[in-house]
Amino acid sequence: MRPPPLPILYEDRDLVVIDKPAGLLTTHTRLSGRFARESQLTAENLLNDWVRKGQAKSRNRVWLVHRLDRETSGVMMFAKSEALADRIRDDWNVLTEKRYIARVEGELVEECGVFESYLRDDPKTMKVSSVSDPKLGKLARTEWRRLSVAKGTTLVEVNLKSGRKNQIRVHFSEAGHPVVGDTKYGGKRASRLYLHSTGLAFRHPVTGRSFNWVSPLPWRVD
Repeated sequence: MRPPPLPILYEDRDLVVIDKPAGLLTTHTRLSGRFARESQLTAENLLNDWVRKGQAKSRNRVWLVHRLDRETSGVMMFAKSEALADRIRDDWNVLTEKRYIARVEGELVEECGVFESYLRDDPKTMKVSSVSDPKLGKLARTEWRRLSVAKGTTLVEVNLKSGRKNQIRVHFSEAGHPVVGDTKYGGKRASRLYLHSTGLAFRHPVTGRSFNWVSPLPWRVD
């Protein structure tokens, strides 16, 4: 039996859950043409090949349910049908609870806190930022708690109550504590982006079973 192309945490007839490595795209970038999209190295394309069992003519495939940034690692889920993917996305906040671990610059004084704002994606700069007008953005809520402080940085656990693009990175950057390694949002260069999707709690909409998939931190905690 051939080995899976990615670490698979769980798979059934409806879902596949992976531990995505940092540096791997979730899905294709803005490419024109089916061949270009399907030949790009992405988690989606690797899993499509996996569920097709190497048979190019197979109609099996996976559908995106949520995304992780290219440089973010950790737990990620795909659906095996478009209808189920739509169902999960529509009920995302009811069915799931996502947990992240991040190392951010500076020493956070508070033990816990909440960031809430309306986020807007600027297609010209390819960056996300908070806007004051709710009509121009989408509501994002980021809950966090301090785990430890070391060498001028803070390790935090983050629970997302929404799933906006770059949400954690933007909220901590705007608070003056960018994620370590996040040069896009004002962080200092490091060996990697110190943001990891460490857990995904999920209630299966088909079977009703509850899951709590966990991915260990890929870096050492001082």
